[in-house]
Amino acid sequence: MIVVVLSGFVLALLAPSLYRLSARWAGCVFSIFPAVLALWFLSHMGEVVGGHGIRFTYPWIPAMGLELSFNLDGLGLLFALAITVVGTLIITYAGSYLHGHPSLPRFYLFILMFMASMLGVVLSDNLIALFVFWELTSVTSYFLIGYEHDKDTARAAALQALIVTGTGGLALMAGVLLMGQIGGSFEISALAADNAAVQGHRLYPLVLALVFAGAFTKSAQVPFHFWLPSAMEAPTPVSAYLHSATMVKAGVYLLARLSPVLGGSDIWLYVVTGFGAATMLVSAYQALYQTDLKKILAYSTVSVLGTLTMLLGLGSKYAIQAAMVFLMAHVLYKAALFLVAGSIDHETGTRDVRQLGGLRKTMPIICAGAAVGALSMAGLPPFFGFVGKEALYEALTHDNVLVTVVGVLTSMLLFAVAWLAGIRPFSGEETHTPKHPHDPPWTMWLGPVFLGCLSVLFGLMPALPENLLSAAAGSVLAKEVHMHLALWHGFNALLVLSLVTFALGVLVYLNLARLQRVTEFALPVVRRGPSQWYALWLRFLNWSAVGQTRVLQNGYLRLYLATIMTVTAVLAWYTFLAHADAGVIEFNWGDIGVHEWVLGIVALVASIATVRAKTFLRAVVALGVVGYSVALFFVLYGAPDLAMTQFLIETLSLILFVFVFYYMPPFKRFSTRPVIMRHAAIGTAVGALFTLLVLVATSVQWHPTISTYFSANSYLMGQGRNIVNVILVDFRGFDTLGEITVLAVAGIGVYSLIRLRLGKGGDS
Repeated sequence: MIVVVLSGFVLALLAPSLYRLSARWAGCVFSIFPAVLALWFLSHMGEVVGGHGIRFTYPWIPAMGLELSFNLDGLGLLFALAITVVGTLIITYAGSYLHGHPSLPRFYLFILMFMASMLGVVLSDNLIALFVFWELTSVTSYFLIGYEHDKDTARAAALQALIVTGTGGLALMAGVLLMGQIGGSFEISALAADNAAVQGHRLYPLVLALVFAGAFTKSAQVPFHFWLPSAMEAPTPVSAYLHSATMVKAGVYLLARLSPVLGGSDIWLYVVTGFGAATMLVSAYQALYQTDLKKILAYSTVSVLGTLTMLLGLGSKYAIQAAMVFLMAHVLYKAALFLVAGSIDHETGTRDVRQLGGLRKTMPIICAGAAVGALSMAGLPPFFGFVGKEALYEALTHDNVLVTVVGVLTSMLLFAVAWLAGIRPFSGEETHTPKHPHDPPWTMWLGPVFLGCLSVLFGLMPALPENLLSAAAGSVLAKEVHMHLALWHGFNALLVLSLVTFALGVLVYLNLARLQRVTEFALPVVRRGPSQWYALWLRFLNWSAVGQTRVLQNGYLRLYLATIMTVTAVLAWYTFLAHADAGVIEFNWGDIGVHEWVLGIVALVASIATVRAKTFLRAVVALGVVGYSVALFFVLYGAPDLAMTQFLIETLSLILFVFVFYYMPPFKRFSTRPVIMRHAAIGTAVGALFTLLVLVATSVQWHPTISTYFSANSYLMGQGRNIVNVILVDFRGFDTLGEITVLAVAGIGVYSLIRLRLGKGGDS
């Protein structure tokens, strides 16, 4: 399993090099990888639907009790197949759609990395690993959304998606860590087996809030839904893959996966159901006002994500079954419609529905794929979307009237949206478009046609995906589920609701312009509200960052040092005075020899002379006296090697400074007396603090001195008679290596500056 998940990252790193070998057919070549993975997952279908599942565990951080565990159950298999099957079609499609683009190798790198990250999310049984893969999807989606990085709008959309989902990711990280500490394990299966430990804890509401923040931002729930339509700046293959079939469903997946752990409470019911219901209705309403095909599909996607969230919030058997059916139906028709929108844009030069019409004559194959996708989205028989809508209505009618009304209103609006996005561009009279339209190459119509065929096949024979969907629902409900799907249930209440939906949907579509005028007063609130809040928040962050930088990064080294030293002194003195034991310091003045007093007084006088000097030369000489005094202390206390190093450095520094500063003018006093007194007070406080810390450190000994260990083992373990050398090379080898690395980097920098040759105007 770990090979299945991580192989995508390996292929992604090799993608730019492999692209150069076969640029023309790179899309078809790279699509082989997800196709093979899909076949591998299908080969384990029997084990998964049989209720056994497949779990793989690998040692990760044994010292912390963490394992890299993967679990292929019904829910994981459903999402893994969606990721790999749709991924195969998307990569094939992208080879033609982005043909000739100079950054195409980079696209393959990030799309494959994103695919591997999504597989990691849906297959991980360890919360820490799931979070790592979760964040990788945010990072890779940032690069994919900003693929056209020369466009300001693309960069802004990518940043917006990263900020919104990344902020939710930070909240999710806290929730994951808190959940693991409360439940005593980071394994999802272990937490689900003992969910009472989490739900009975007083911090359970906080865990829910943090997890909801991560899931709702990722799956674009109101009020975080604004980032997804903005992300339509990405190329169509990215939109079709990330924003219909995979990334945006990661939040839905998280809620489904953690439902056995966190679900079932009143908080879960009201919050998840409430956010989902608001999202599905508001986004379906917003979709009616869009004119860009991708924006129409984006808002309808947000609406479906709200529907899935609402069903997971209800949590009943019927609701979870409906969520799984509706999820599969949405993957099939929405990915197809996104690919159709990209083909229309690619062949006509526009995605504006007001400029499109009559394309059935010039793009018949794409028209067929669009018709099937739109009719399935509208919930008409005999397509799988109809089966999903019937399952949705069955779940809602088993709950209460309010959610049923919301569901019917949303389906009515989505019926009109489906007609607007999938039927209108191909019906009516042929319109003039920027480019002469025609059917694209087979690599671009394969996806819509294949997905459309699956919609028809699963609609006519819903028993085919029945076992997989039952296993997925069973994973969420944590019990065995036997689902029975059928295209025809006879004349019943569900059929009546469907007929009402069709009738109202046709009415809305035929009176779309009038409806837009009547309800336009509410549009600014739902459309611009959250996005304006985001813009204001971003503006505030920039303003605060500029102000903070102006104050703290003002370019004056003396202010940097004063700030650092003041904060350190205040915090350390406060801690010491508040918590330290006054008797912890043991000090005997009689232990200080006359020669030590002399050296200390000399160093102190030289320090005062350094800061009081009127010329550079006097300051350098006085500073050298301080250094030599410290070196003599090293000699007195048995550190001749340090003393020798100190003598050499002080002598060399003194000679160099004398040569450099001898011809410089005297000091000029820029600081006023209050500034000098303030700095003197800071220096005195810091000096007294470190004196106090040294006294405390030498007075308290919690463990035996380590010097006896070094002297006893330097020859036995390090094979060296020079104890200092053995300590530096063997016992503290990593410290020495770090110091050598720092010196090497500094040396390279100095050498680069010495070798730097500037041309005219400062150009190298």
